[in-house]
Amino acid sequence: MSELISGQDRYFIRRMREDDLPAVRAIEGLSFSNPWSDNTFRGEIQNMPVSSPLVVVRRPGEEVVGYIIYWQIRDDVQVNNIAVHPECRGLGLGEAMMRFAIAKVRAAGAEFMTLEVRQSNVAAVTLYKKLGFEVLGTRKNYYTKPDEDACVLGLVLDQ
Repeated sequence: MSELISGQDRYFIRRMREDDLPAVRAIEGLSFSNPWSDNTFRGEIQNMPVSSPLVVVRRPGEEVVGYIIYWQIRDDVQVNNIAVHPECRGLGLGEAMMRFAIAKVRAAGAEFMTLEVRQSNVAAVTLYKKLGFEVLGTRKNYYTKPDEDACVLGLVLDQ
């Protein structure tokens, strides 16, 4: 377990476990209109070493307050999912998770990271641009409930 950020509360990041799934699914349901299933999350937990499903926990009690899932295949990384519980948004946890992931994959020799985000998710797009991601293009009708295009963003990691 690694300390992610500290302040009045202390947060830590660690590998997602099966017993985290109720909390992860609750956050997923509060965050997305088309949430992932338990089976999808279980598949990510079992898809080692490609998948890195991580959770952010708050002490005491290790309450799960956020998660990030990314894949690294050789030099390329794809962020597949990231969310923070609504009660913990605005604390910098999303940015801290992204910075943690970027540092991990850089250290592992990755060269490029991509992700998709709803075009209407201005807060996320702003965060990713702050972290150095650039717009690569659009995926038409990528999202459902409601139908929406995805903004494809990329980050060169060798900089």
